[in-house]
Amino acid sequence: MLVKTIGVLDLQGDVSEHLDHLERLGIAGVRVKEPADFAHLAGLIIPGGESTCLFRLLNIFGIKDVILREFQRGLKLWGTCAGAILLAKNIVGESPCLGLIDIEIERNAFGNQLDSFACEALIPRVAPQPVPLTFIRAPKIIRVGIGVEVLLRQDDYIAAAESPDILVTIFHPELTPCIAFHRYFALKCGLKPRDDAEHSIIDPTWDSRSWTRHAQVA
Repeated sequence: MLVKTIGVLDLQGDVSEHLDHLERLGIAGVRVKEPADFAHLAGLIIPGGESTCLFRLLNIFGIKDVILREFQRGLKLWGTCAGAILLAKNIVGESPCLGLIDIEIERNAFGNQLDSFACEALIPRVAPQPVPLTFIRAPKIIRVGIGVEVLLRQDDYIAAAESPDILVTIFHPELTPCIAFHRYFALKCGLKPRDDAEHSIIDPTWDSRSWTRHAQVA
């Protein structure tokens, strides 16, 4: 019997951090760098990083068309920060990349690196308690279209949204001890976290260097 799992696009960005959070849920996430790596995936996380760089690498490694093909076959997708930009149907002042979810997004909408910040917010569909949010040179979702539900709206922007097959967040859950969003995506993919992590929000064993055990030496 083939075991489905979740992949993390391993071209640039927060790859090890996402793998660490998936492991805490009892899900053996895998690195995805070439077309063959899509075998047996129920979902794919497109991590935060630099969206222009990721756009180019998707084409260089021949991954863009594979994502589009596998999405048509039922692959679930989650884009965090730069990943959300790649998935957006409309990008302010730019051409879209994958264009798979009907949102309009604006890159670097909060300013430069010094304008990064952290806060907490209640997202009832994801967790019953407030979850920590980390924004790093974040974009803003400024509009959602038909078939897209808003999960979190703050001030003049949308911070998290979803369609039946795609989740987008402009913040970085993988940079916090919160595993609620990774659990939410796993369930969206039809996967079940291990019993002791099924209702967890914060993993008390996490620290800011936990992800290093998943780091891969080039």
